[in-house]
Amino acid sequence: MSYIDDPAPGHGARPARAWFSSDAPSLDLGGQWRFHLSPSAAAAPDGVEREDFDDSGWSLLPVPSHWQLHGHGSPAYTNVAYPFPIDPPFVPSENPTGDHRLVFDVPQEWAGLAALLRFDGIDSCGRVWLNGTELGVTRGSRLATEFDVSAVLRTGPNVLVVRVHQWSSGSYLEDQDMWWLSGIFRDVTLVARPAGGIDDYWLRADYDHTTGHGLLRVETAAPARLSVPELGIVDRAVDEPIEAGVVEPWSAESPRLYDGTLATDTERVPVRIGFRTVAITDGRITVNGLPIMFRGVNRHEFHPEHGRAVPYETARADVLLMKQHNINAVRTSHYPPHPAFLALCDELGLWVVDECDLETHGFSAVGWERNPTGDPQWRDACLDRMARTVERDKNRPSVIMWSLGNEAHTGKNLADMAEWVHRRDPTRPVHYEGDRACEYVDVHSRMYASHAEVEQIGRAGGMPFVQCEYAHAMGNGPGGLLEYRELFERYPTCHGGFVWEWIDHGIARRDARGREYFAYGGDFGEPIHDGSFVIDGLLFPDRTPSPGLLELAKVIEPVRISQCSEGLTIENHHDVIGLDHLTFTWVLEEEGEPRASGVLDAPEVAPGASVCMPLPQLPATSRESWLTVTAALAEDAPWAAAGHVVGWGQVPVSATASGVPGGKVAQSRTFAAPVFDPVDGTLRELGGYPVAGPRLDLWRAPTENDEPVEAKAWRAAGLHRLQHRVISVEHAADEVVVRSRVAPPAQAFGMFATYRWTVAPDAVHLHLDVEPEGEWPATLPRLGLRMALPAALDRVTWFGLGPGEAYADSRQAVRVGRFSSTVDEMQTPYVVPQENGNRANVRWATLTGADGRGLRIEGSPTFELTARRWTSEELAEARHAAELVPGPLVHLNLDIAQNGLGTESCGPGVLPRYQLHAHPATFQLTFR
Repeated sequence: MSYIDDPAPGHGARPARAWFSSDAPSLDLGGQWRFHLSPSAAAAPDGVEREDFDDSGWSLLPVPSHWQLHGHGSPAYTNVAYPFPIDPPFVPSENPTGDHRLVFDVPQEWAGLAALLRFDGIDSCGRVWLNGTELGVTRGSRLATEFDVSAVLRTGPNVLVVRVHQWSSGSYLEDQDMWWLSGIFRDVTLVARPAGGIDDYWLRADYDHTTGHGLLRVETAAPARLSVPELGIVDRAVDEPIEAGVVEPWSAESPRLYDGTLATDTERVPVRIGFRTVAITDGRITVNGLPIMFRGVNRHEFHPEHGRAVPYETARADVLLMKQHNINAVRTSHYPPHPAFLALCDELGLWVVDECDLETHGFSAVGWERNPTGDPQWRDACLDRMARTVERDKNRPSVIMWSLGNEAHTGKNLADMAEWVHRRDPTRPVHYEGDRACEYVDVHSRMYASHAEVEQIGRAGGMPFVQCEYAHAMGNGPGGLLEYRELFERYPTCHGGFVWEWIDHGIARRDARGREYFAYGGDFGEPIHDGSFVIDGLLFPDRTPSPGLLELAKVIEPVRISQCSEGLTIENHHDVIGLDHLTFTWVLEEEGEPRASGVLDAPEVAPGASVCMPLPQLPATSRESWLTVTAALAEDAPWAAAGHVVGWGQVPVSATASGVPGGKVAQSRTFAAPVFDPVDGTLRELGGYPVAGPRLDLWRAPTENDEPVEAKAWRAAGLHRLQHRVISVEHAADEVVVRSRVAPPAQAFGMFATYRWTVAPDAVHLHLDVEPEGEWPATLPRLGLRMALPAALDRVTWFGLGPGEAYADSRQAVRVGRFSSTVDEMQTPYVVPQENGNRANVRWATLTGADGRGLRIEGSPTFELTARRWTSEELAEARHAAELVPGPLVHLNLDIAQNGLGTESCGPGVLPRYQLHAHPATFQLTFR
């Protein structure tokens, strides 16, 4: 068996230790390396490790990077299936192998120093030589490996060679839902080790919530001294616990860090200390004595151009975006992240579930037979990966739970990993979703449990419950977030969860016509792939927040403002902090136009508490009016500037839409007489503009949450190819009545639609009655009207919910107001085109051209609006956003309702209350 197939951990490396920096010299070996890719290990050139090997004809490749993203081979995406035969521990002989060579200089002042060569990530297996001497073999792609190079390093030029294999035995343990990408994708560092230095340390900073005191315990291999000037600790020996006195505790909401120094005579290590204590008490996860709620996300490391070689600035941007969208926790799916990310979580404040680099999901295809987590020959590898995770990240206050891995079924090796962690670090609980019986874990964890299941688990109580994955954020969605939050808050042992996932893993590409798009599974010709399932994030690949992220931010906002009998309720849903860091302001809008504003003198509200207070003094209004109260940062925070909105609420202060067309129509003009088609009764001209329709429409371009179940039923029912039979067209002096039957081919069910048009000098009124006939076999995608206008009418203003899109089960992030946009700006650029851009509860909308003239549509009382430059059919047919080409028309949908979104791409479908079924309906619109 070659080293490539050996199921044991790699060899030659030093024992794992904490990640830290010090004043010892170091060299960053990142940059341009020489690179050569061979189709297999056997085809790789001989002698690459020799110092005199001629690599002048090789390419240059940046390190860190993945070679597939630099023109060497192609990425491949699978979610579950291994892209090679399940023949553990063996991998195919056709195994792309990348040789990396670097010549680097070591300064003269390093002479006589011991040194370590550190690799923070090599995918999937690396064989390493320095100056012709083999150092060893790495496995564990997302884990650090260090080699002692003291005996072979020299001052002056050195030759470092790393042979990386795309596949190895380790690949069986790394079947995470992500792109298969190879190479040296994290930092390579040479670190000097002074004699008597700090080889490793573990600093535990406990907090006693009953006294407010902190206790420091430091383990080091050699005698060391600790200084924390802010606490009056100066040059204290660490051989005994150190009382820190009264301290401010660390939490995700108040990430208080104390700067200190751990030192010996030859080395100084800066430390950032966060005092906190994690415990499970009465079935609840507590930090510093208080139960916490995970308002979290799963985060893969991903960049659309660099893959998992994520720049530091991008990682920091991730944390800032999370904080700015009220996210307080991260599960590091499904491997330890770059250690700098955890330092950012310490600094800016996020609870972290740190997950081991272990997943064997592909064995589910063979009934988990020969699954490594239950096979003794893999035990050492499993334990090695867990130990390297814990040892590297043990000093991070943000890490409050260890996770054994993901979707690897269960087995003795996982139980042994849990036992090792409990022995090594009893200060943090252990998580693993695959232990359904909860035999060796400390929390009950589930993926995609339905609302009903969460209710059942919450009622039962017992262990702390966490949804380690829920609300699959694929495409347009997820729906049902509000109902999950309500359940999490209803039951004490429910601790929230982690939305799947943070970002779409779309790889930036250009098509043959030079159009930019984001590639997903299958776009690189992979014979086995899982398509767009890798496009399932709250951020688009370029890190633009999706409507799903905005919805999540609103649902989990830590400050809630709503109506109560006395006026306003303000609720504090922080776990730890009060609201004194926020300023509350209000604005009164009459039909979306500001009338008055002010500052609300809100009382202090403790965590978990609420107050009811009177409304501010408001002027009288005559049209529909809403009071919006906003809670924003009073001062700059490390993660956002003053004025950043943390929470908001709206309450009505006058009659809402009631069937009477609202508002002034200042620019209403006398209509030219509408022109109706004499055969089918549809409009051909309205207000002097050529139009088409409106006609009854039941179809939408399926969302990716629709596709697994609902869309199949819709297509089977033929809802994507409706046919219209005109029964009668009756003309009178000021009225046109059109009766029709709308039904799919090959089916007996249908809908009768009666359009009653009434023509007035300045308006045209439509009264639509819909009556289903027969047994409808499925929900409806939508129920409403479709029509088309000239492309020039592309400026849209509406009074209703906005500014963004909204659907039946995803509309918490929108408010009632007056908003303006263009048709192009109303589109949500999902990587995979699908239904998007719906504006809900619209009282009225105008579509105008550059001259300000156009059409106004009024609902009685409201309607839902989408406006696009392509049809629903064109939207459904496109596989990438770049394929959508604007046409000569603006296509409108004016709907009574749409079906909800749900999260059925990988989770529960649309809740019954949000399902749209065929039913008798009346719809009234006025066109001006």
